[in-house]
Amino acid sequence: MSLVAACGESPDPGDDPRADPRDGARVALGARVYAQHCAACHGAKLEGQRDWRKRLANGRLPAPPHDESGHTWHHPDRMLFTLTRNGLVPPYAPEKYASDMPAFASKLADDEIWAVLAYLKSQWTSADVLAARAEMTRNAKENR
Repeated sequence: MSLVAACGESPDPGDDPRADPRDGARVALGARVYAQHCAACHGAKLEGQRDWRKRLANGRLPAPPHDESGHTWHHPDRMLFTLTRNGLVPPYAPEKYASDMPAFASKLADDEIWAVLAYLKSQWTSADVLAARAEMTRNAKENR
């Protein structure tokens, strides 16, 4: 449960309601989908692969964590959705960037991807992360 949910306030303006971490049914679906399609690379506990910041011999980076120790929470919902749906490709990666992050558009329905994002967001509970994410989403909305 997030601090926002605990206070009973609405989600931050930049958050997408389809990734609402307060929606128990959506979070439960997201946990199941994550376990089946994401945990093999990103970890059963969202911990990512070992040494995820160091490039492998093939030049690619290991799968990052999706818990608060990683950088997933730094990104807006729409970007996370697009990266998951389409893979790590431009414009969210440099031209010719090689990544092991596959596109899930042919494997998961959009609603399942949103549910995974709701699950991930339900795991971000520290006051520092929630405050930083709230500021980020507010700034994103103001800059539209």
